[in-house]
Formats: sequence, structure tokens, C-alpha cells
Amino acid sequence: MLDLPAGPRWETAFSTLGCPEADAAEVAELARSSGCTGVELRCAPPEGLLTPESTAAERSRLVARLGRAGVRGLWVSSYLRAADVSTGDEEWTAQLDALVRLATDIGALGIRLFPGARQPGPLADAVAVRRLRTAAARMSDTGPRLLLETHDSHPRATDVARVLAAVDHPSVGAVWDVLHTWRAGESCALSATVLDPWLYHVQIKDVATRDDLRPVLPGQGTVPLHEVPAALAAVGYRGWLCLEWEKRWFPDAPGLPEALRHAAGVLERTVPLLPHTTL
Repeated sequence: MLDLPAGPRWETAFSTLGCPEADAAEVAELARSSGCTGVELRCAPPEGLLTPESTAAERSRLVARLGRAGVRGLWVSSYLRAADVSTGDEEWTAQLDALVRLATDIGALGIRLFPGARQPGPLADAVAVRRLRTAAARMSDTGPRLLLETHDSHPRATDVARVLAAVDHPSVGAVWDVLHTWRAGESCALSATVLDPWLYHVQIKDVATRDDLRPVLPGQGTVPLHEVPAALAAVGYRGWLCLEWEKRWFPDAPGLPEALRHAAGVLERTVPLLPHTTL
């Protein structure tokens, strides 16, 4: 099993969704200049710095470059959907196996998966549970985890927790996307508490309103980001906080460096209020 960071309670990361045109050198420099020790690598072939088609040399070069910039945590941010029955089991497994090989080669901590059911409900849950349980049985104890995100058909922490409780395997965990749980009506405290047994990654972002999903600089929108640190401290979370800045979908949004500065400002205003917490 992979250990979470033993140093600061929350290290910071960003997703390359926020810098879709950046090359490896630019991503590494952004990590160094912003003090981020983690990078979530968007993997949506043919886009992305790394894809399952990347050569061994390409994988090694990127990891080395990011490592020199101080990056210790990597995640493969895939778009594979665990409950999507439009993809057959054989094809789904083949896609996942390719992602697992990629994640293993670069030493990634986890692979982000979407639920992605066309129709939520017991059938969707059953498909996701079966696929994740089967995949987990073939995972290495020291390899990357499969991380189901609070998203699309399963936007609430209670939705994802229901699936993960049924899977009941240590190689399968959760990504908490705070936007989707908030839009679904959950409080940050409830989301963190419900996901606590499985929580290995947290994505933060801010938007104009619940219905207007254009990204706004963290702290200037309506997502209650100021509640996230207290919620995580309450459950003893010790992983990374990752800014998922959606510039790929909203090219007119401010640049990722500015968004990272604002995200850091939100944390600086909130975290000192919590006992025994450092960045």
C-alpha cells in the first residue's frame, strides 16, 4: 500500500487541465514556482503530456523533470467510466490495464475514474462495483490506487461511498471534487466525513454559481472553499489538495499561475485558524 505524505498535513497540487498547452518543462517550472509537490496529469488521448501510448523513454523523462522540480506526487487523471455500460467489460478492462501500466511506470499514487452511468441507480452501482472489485483483485499492494471521483451520475459523497463500501478493497478509494458534492447539496463536513475511509485525493475549484460553471478565481466564487480545511482537519486527512482549474474547457479563464496564487491565498487565510496544521 502507498503511504500518504508524512510531512505537512496538506501538500498542494494542480491538474494539467489548467495548462493544456504547456509542455513538460513549463509544467515543471509551474510546480517549482508555485511550491506544488503534486501534479495531476490529464490523460485524454491524444491530448496530454502522457498517454497509454507514450514510450518508456517519454515516461521516464517526464518523471525525472518533474522530480527535479520537487514534485513527489503524481496522479493519472483518466476519463474512464466505471459504470458506463456503453463500453463493454472487455474493452473497459483493456483501457484500465493500459492506464494501470502507465501509472505504475511513472510511480503515480492513483488513477482517477469517473462513475459515468447513463442512468444512476442500483444497476449502475452494480456495474461499478463488479468492475472495480474485479480490477482491484489484480492490483499490486504497492501500486497505484483506483480512485472514483464524486462526479456525473454519482456527484455526492454518499453516492461514491455506497459503491466503495460494496467494493470493500484497499486498492480502491475516492477523489473528492468539492464542486460536485456542493452542487448536489452536501455540506463539506458531511462529504469529508462520509468519504473519510476511502479519501486519497481532494480537488478544489470555484465557480460563479451552482448553475454557472465558468471557473472564477478561488475565493471569488460561491463554492465554500473556506469550509474545506476544517472538514479535512476533522477527519485527519493527510493527502494533497489539488486545484482543478478548467482552462481546457474555458480558454478565456485567467491563467493557472494566477489561479494557484488565489488558491494559496484561500488556504493561508483559513489554515492558520486550525490547530496543529501547516502547509
